[in-house]
Amino acid sequence: MSVSPPQAQQESRVKVPAGTTAGDAVQQAGLPSKGPEAVVVVRDDEGQLRDLAWVPETETEVAAVAADTEEGRSVIRHSTAHVLAQAVQQLFPEAKLGVGPPVKDGFYYDFDVDRPFTPEDLQALEKRMKQLVKSGQKFRRREYGSLDDARAELASEPYKLELVDLKSGSDEVDTSEVMEVGDGELTVYDNIDRHGETVWGDLCRGPHVPHTRFLPAFKLTRVAAAYWRGDQSNRQLQRIYGTAWESKEALDAHLEWLAEAERRDHRRIGAELDLFSFPEEVGSGLPVFHPKGGIIRRELEDYSRRRHEQAGYQFVNSPHITKSALFETSGHLGWYADGMFPPMHLDEERDENGELRKPGQDYYLKPMNCPFHNLIYRSRGRSYRELPLRLFEFGSVYRYEKSGVVHGLTRVRGMTQDDAHIYCSPDQLQDELKSLLGFVLDLLRDYGLEDFYLELSTRNEEKYSGTDEQWQRATDSLREAAESSGLELVPDPGGAAFYGPKISVQAKDALGRSWQMSTIQVDYDLPERFDLEYTAADGSKRRPIKIHRALFGSIERFFGVLTEHYAGAFPAWLSPVQAVGIPIADEHLPHLERVFDTLRSRGLRVELDSGDDRMQKKIRNHTTQKVPFMVLAGGKDVEADAVSFRFRDGSQLNEVPVEQAAAALTHWVQRRENASPSAENFGAELA
Repeated sequence: MSVSPPQAQQESRVKVPAGTTAGDAVQQAGLPSKGPEAVVVVRDDEGQLRDLAWVPETETEVAAVAADTEEGRSVIRHSTAHVLAQAVQQLFPEAKLGVGPPVKDGFYYDFDVDRPFTPEDLQALEKRMKQLVKSGQKFRRREYGSLDDARAELASEPYKLELVDLKSGSDEVDTSEVMEVGDGELTVYDNIDRHGETVWGDLCRGPHVPHTRFLPAFKLTRVAAAYWRGDQSNRQLQRIYGTAWESKEALDAHLEWLAEAERRDHRRIGAELDLFSFPEEVGSGLPVFHPKGGIIRRELEDYSRRRHEQAGYQFVNSPHITKSALFETSGHLGWYADGMFPPMHLDEERDENGELRKPGQDYYLKPMNCPFHNLIYRSRGRSYRELPLRLFEFGSVYRYEKSGVVHGLTRVRGMTQDDAHIYCSPDQLQDELKSLLGFVLDLLRDYGLEDFYLELSTRNEEKYSGTDEQWQRATDSLREAAESSGLELVPDPGGAAFYGPKISVQAKDALGRSWQMSTIQVDYDLPERFDLEYTAADGSKRRPIKIHRALFGSIERFFGVLTEHYAGAFPAWLSPVQAVGIPIADEHLPHLERVFDTLRSRGLRVELDSGDDRMQKKIRNHTTQKVPFMVLAGGKDVEADAVSFRFRDGSQLNEVPVEQAAAALTHWVQRRENASPSAENFGAELA
């Protein structure tokens, strides 16, 4: 099933004479003004998007931005957000406006209203938006003469006034990323009706489409609560989400994509397949895995463990809590305290009068494994002959995520990381990084992920430790390793942890969504903080370089991603039940019992369904449970010492000799085939 929107056209270049609008120049160049390829804005020679009403002071060559490009869609979504806000204030006159930016595949707008919006409200708002679009409004940019002029016009909009104050510099905040104000002049976009009257307006830096006829397809999708400016100390607003596209066809494709994403939601599948749950008694973001989910998790871990052993890793283990001093040394308490659970004050002793006899100590649940591995490294003297030293742990860590961002298995508070730390000498670093990246990519492919690109996260100038030289060397080393992989490398400025830059492997799932998987970080800082050393060949003491690496990110998150990637139809080697036996009648059950004794002896996870349901209902039940192999037996199968196979896709193979069937099924599982079995591909296995 294809759910991708139509592909965008090639970009066109247009010269805009001085004193001419960009729209006139685009029209004179004969570029489209209707349909998905219609030009909606232009990009000037400095890379800034401009309205089609923009008039340059000197002749300027611009790029025409079509509706069916990512930039064009972003503008369409921003303009649609304005129409939404206009509709809200018409139907809910008391509503106060927050912010309304475009986001990936859609837009949102925040409102301060007396009560939460209901599904019926969304229907009414969408209907009103369609009426506004049909009425034929224009978007017209207008500059405020002064900040005082803006304050006077926006006197009834407290949140907009706050943004104006940000613009005035009364708060030390970078406004360049704030859609409403930006870092240039302060502007408003008016909605002009067909009679030339201004019927609504909004503080905004733009740009916008010229006219509502450029907004042919949109839909409001959901409502959520959101704190003003993302600060929990501020008032909670109502956020309406929507999506908008350049054509009804593109919208329909996206809505089908959303429906498929909903069908693949790992939280829904986890409940349907009895894999995991989130008991209220345990707490938010703390999943428990049920027996079937435990099997999948064990398979994920066991295969990773085998591959790490083959690659020369040594397994270690560390406790879940530690004294605060460890995270003071590592710097986590200085840089990462907000992401840690509060301390437990333990070991304090007082006498019978309440006088302190022995001071207590703060203990923390660990958010990271790396400081513990430093202590293991430092537990004795190290020689250059031991390097690279590769330490590996399935370590449970705990991070205090805000309740609003906790999401299923993909954003949790308690997780198990497949955490590795490699200690190496400077001359080993580059080879180790290249080898490590290859190891990571190969292992992810073994789990069925194939489409990757890389991100290089560089220093956050407000949150880092170490010298400029160390950061530069670390960044250059990672960049060289990433470029040697041949994968696309995307910059992520400021995205690094405080102790070093990182490469993150971004994997695309079956729906084309990108997920951050493995991370590789080069760290000069923590070896210094922990005074780590090794004895070099010449007898001198030297500092190792540390590489941090997590393959899955966390077992929980990886489990959630794979669940959605496979839509719960896991490969047979990961499936909790790899084959289920279904007799056509009770007299065929002994035959299947003998077959399944053979399969169990070969290490396969199999079950026999000897219940009272009719065969067709059993097939439906196990298909719903996404069992990869349904092994059937009837009279002809018993006579021929054979079995028949039914697959998830409804295809079937009949009367396969038992020994051949057992051998093929065993081989399919043992070689970790990721394809879903069918009559076609499993038939080829039997041939």
